Amino acid sequence: MTMDTRDLAGDLSLAVVRLARHLRGRRADSQVSLTQLSALSSLSEHGPMTPGGLASRERVQPPSMTRVIASLADAGLVSRAPHPTDGRQIIVSLTDSGCALLSDESSAREKWMTARLTELDPQQRDLLRQSVAIIGTIVNTIE
Repeated sequence: MTMDTRDLAGDLSLAVVRLARHLRGRRADSQVSLTQLSALSSLSEHGPMTPGGLASRERVQPPSMTRVIASLADAGLVSRAPHPTDGRQIIVSLTDSGCALLSDESSAREKWMTARLTELDPQQRDLLRQSVAIIGTIVNTIE
């Protein structure tokens, strides 16, 4: 690996962390933690699943996910139902309130990001479009 590649890795990592920090800042009055939000997002993207499946997808230990699910259920953001074929399991699903919360969170981030992107010229936005595809490739190769 060349020094230029190593420098790019460091610069990109720092830029992504800073961008994530700004996006998190859009959610100052959120009723859920980032861990809870991530679990809700996984359920939205991948559909209902067992707590173990959700823990695996989120890369956390099952007892931690059990606590996250309990708090989300208490807030009315997810529902728990018996597994159709395994009586020892439950299936966790998003509720309408959970979907609405995800939509609100997404809107706040998109509003902030859209305002920043409109400040760029068309060439910069095109370069970012290409970069998004490249970053997607990097992320998808590790999952």
